[in-house]
Amino acid sequence: MSKEIGFDNDLYIKLQSEKILERIKMFNNKLYLEFGGKLFDDLHAARVLPGFDPNIKTKLLTKLKEHVEIIFCISANDIEKNRVRADLGLSYDNEMLRLIDNLRALGLYVSSIVITLYKGQSSATKFAQKLEQHGEKVYFHRYTKGYPSEVDVIVSDEGYGANPYIETTRPLVVVTAPGPSSGKLATCLSQMYHDYKHGIKAGYAKFETFPVWNLPLKHPLNIAYESATADLKDINQIDPYHFSEYGILSVNYNRDIEVFPVLKNILKKITGKEIYKSPTDMGVNMVASAITNEAVVEKAAKKEVVRRYLKSECDYKRGQASFDTVERTKYLMAELELTPDYLAVVGKSKKMSKSCGYPCVALQLPNGEIVYGKNKKIVSASAAVVLNALRTLAGMGDDFDIISDDILLPITKLRTQYLHATSSVLTLDDVLIALSISSHNNQKAKKAIKKLEALSGCEAHCTYILSPAEEQTLKKLGINITCEPVFLNNNLYES
Repeated sequence: MSKEIGFDNDLYIKLQSEKILERIKMFNNKLYLEFGGKLFDDLHAARVLPGFDPNIKTKLLTKLKEHVEIIFCISANDIEKNRVRADLGLSYDNEMLRLIDNLRALGLYVSSIVITLYKGQSSATKFAQKLEQHGEKVYFHRYTKGYPSEVDVIVSDEGYGANPYIETTRPLVVVTAPGPSSGKLATCLSQMYHDYKHGIKAGYAKFETFPVWNLPLKHPLNIAYESATADLKDINQIDPYHFSEYGILSVNYNRDIEVFPVLKNILKKITGKEIYKSPTDMGVNMVASAITNEAVVEKAAKKEVVRRYLKSECDYKRGQASFDTVERTKYLMAELELTPDYLAVVGKSKKMSKSCGYPCVALQLPNGEIVYGKNKKIVSASAAVVLNALRTLAGMGDDFDIISDDILLPITKLRTQYLHATSSVLTLDDVLIALSISSHNNQKAKKAIKKLEALSGCEAHCTYILSPAEEQTLKKLGINITCEPVFLNNNLYES
């Protein structure tokens, strides 16, 4: 069964690029574009918009590369707190370095790095020194004096003028960051202030993906965004400024709506004129125009709402999320009249676990068939389910002769005897490496490993909280994994 598609990448790139070029012309060939969301690996968008390329934003920038230079922002507070991007397990500073390397590998021009909200944090200072040793241009921006209420102070040499000026050379300056609340907006406005002092009449806009302004407020796609940002307390709302000005209902989120009166006054103070009538006006977002199958998108978004609820339950159990976040994701799930069983693998995994007496993982293949993996003495449940899925996809049924004991047993011995592991159970990583080695002279293993790509987009559910390492490996395979908020054992340390 082929995977259902609900989104047209090529159409989206065409429409979004055209709108960005229009904005550049609107502001005398100089635009600061605040780039929210993820540049690479936008897995949330790929899950809720089937067919969406997780790296579509960089492909769009590559199309415009002659016009583009990129400024990265990172909050000194996030460096100090070692804030981590949850989906990849990378700290914000390391994630930023990864992004810069990847963008440059595509031929895109990253001109400078701004460490925002700087007040002498030692870790931020050391990070800047490391970057400068590599020849990077690093700037420090401190808290903006007078923000948010004293516009005359904000837009002055004491406010934005106190920040160092970054001289940019291209018409489109993309201001991005490894995560939210990194100071992108303040950097854009600071640059505009300096540009106007230098006689450059620059403009500002936002590259938006979610919420989708021209879909209904309670559309599953917009509710999925709320669920994804429940920890940030983002709430979708009807943009009252847009409705008042144009009589059109449009969706924005609370933070942009709340800050708009201040931002509107700041922009007017910098430019001497009123640029935007509403927060929706600021955004460039052509997502809705590239949706090709509404039903497919709605179904995918509903699944994501359930996944986010299950994730919040596990995060709360681990002490990584608040009870308010759990309640918020639960409320959003109920708002769409969903239960965890909307994902077929949830009920199936619990039923199998109860029947066999072992913790297990259920995985739904592209054709709808569900396979299982149990947590026994030799391999973990996630390793077992992936092996069973590969056997099934390769048409081998219950043929277990795809990895030789001559390969598995030495790995077990290495783990326990030489690496002093407390468990002899082979993890998913162990088993995938063993399968790869076996494929050199085992035709069954070779046939099975070729089916790994077919696992991307499959749903899976585990009856216990997986270790971070196994969870990450499943995600790297493209498997949408969820878990029950139950610990496998009483061990305090998660390897």
